[in-house]
Amino acid sequence: MSNLSSRILAHFAKIDILFRRLIFWNSSAIKTSGAARVSAMTTSHANESVFIGIDLGGSTLKGSLVAATGEIINETRIESEQRNASALFGQLTEAALALRDDKRAEGRLVAGIGVGIPGLVNRKTNRIEVMPNLPGFSEIDIKTELTKATGLPVILDNDANAAAYGELQVGAARGKREVFFVSLGTGIGAGLIINGKIYRGAGGFAGEFGHMTIDPEGIECACGNIGCLETIASGPNIVRRTRERLYRDRTSSLSRLGIPRDREFTAEDIAHAARDGDEMAQVMMERTGMFLGIALAAVINLLNVEMVVMGGGVMEAGDLILKPTIKETRRRAFPPSFNSCEIVIAKLGATAGMIGAALMARDQAS
Repeated sequence: MSNLSSRILAHFAKIDILFRRLIFWNSSAIKTSGAARVSAMTTSHANESVFIGIDLGGSTLKGSLVAATGEIINETRIESEQRNASALFGQLTEAALALRDDKRAEGRLVAGIGVGIPGLVNRKTNRIEVMPNLPGFSEIDIKTELTKATGLPVILDNDANAAAYGELQVGAARGKREVFFVSLGTGIGAGLIINGKIYRGAGGFAGEFGHMTIDPEGIECACGNIGCLETIASGPNIVRRTRERLYRDRTSSLSRLGIPRDREFTAEDIAHAARDGDEMAQVMMERTGMFLGIALAAVINLLNVEMVVMGGGVMEAGDLILKPTIKETRRRAFPPSFNSCEIVIAKLGATAGMIGAALMARDQAS
């Protein structure tokens, strides 16, 4: 082989060695960079706390892992036990444990649990005083037992208060000081915000808006009173009133859902039918709004709030409920009080109670 050929081969050998080193250095850099990014991600959350918010609704148990900013990291929903208090507490504990151990926390500390209860909560004793739909649940010391099961501090409050707090912190009422939040679902509750804070009353029982008497000759409520707003405008009672009317008038498109009697349909079905032009469904939505307007006018006249926020599952009907509610409220409230008050649909929707309960736990921890 000539000198020239040897020099050429040696030159290419050097190039090959340099190329291999370059590949090695680059791959090492990529691995180091990737590890650094993972480490940075873990470190960036190391000093952050997240909170569990549980909304114990009348028909659904909803729970979520919530960042301190109010952002939902993960959530769970199950059909809640309706008859057995111990079984319901078991569901509550299981949901809390699953969220506590959720890997989506990404190294952040789970620092507390907030639980919204559909009943009267005594904030002094941290016990449920009254829970009309499942009385036996009030016999369980939820705060103590859930703390034992999870190792986390627990705060209890009324579910409407929790939802109101969520809307105040990160929802439709953000920046407001005087707000009345209404939750329309399986039952009807309310959270009252005065001077930027939840107002709970002397014993913690304020806000039972659903148990204002609207029809003194009406039907008996689960609370034992006659003619409560809840017996007219809650989701199940909108269905009941519609079903009763269907037996007198079967021309509605809802007849196929409402008859025979054991056929299930919901307030959402009625709202859909109303949007599609069904006259009976539209009348039922309008009358529901009318009764809500009667009650809200009394609240606005009494408290002169700057905003009414309407949330809960029934408000998925949107303007079908909102417009007749505003119309009736305007007709009955003092004009200066009405004109200084906005009536709006909740921004957080079905997540308000979970987010609010979690943020209550956040603020208790701080």
